[in-house]
Amino acid sequence: MAKRPLPVRVRRGAAEIGDHLLTWRKLQNLTAEQVADRAGISRTTLRRLEHGDPGVGLDVFLGVARALGQLDRVVESVDPYETDLGRARADDVLPRRVRR
Repeated sequence: MAKRPLPVRVRRGAAEIGDHLLTWRKLQNLTAEQVADRAGISRTTLRRLEHGDPGVGLDVFLGVARALGQLDRVVESVDPYETDLGRARADDVLPRRVRR
């Protein structure tokens, strides 16, 4: 079964994330080798992520975000309770045990 091509917005998002991670690395004066070692990946894999390869796994992305001290920000950025919609709809749609 052939893989469907990724939408342009997904490819663009991967490129932007890679660029942001590269910028974080440079702002902290870290080498690719240092970040790769801290994330437990190869420099080649880090390079793929920094160049926006959408085929790099989520575990790699999260490991690099952790190595750069940005993991908490990444996790918070997708937390629905950090949005107006999520907070407003939580009482209507989610069972009580899921609410904070």
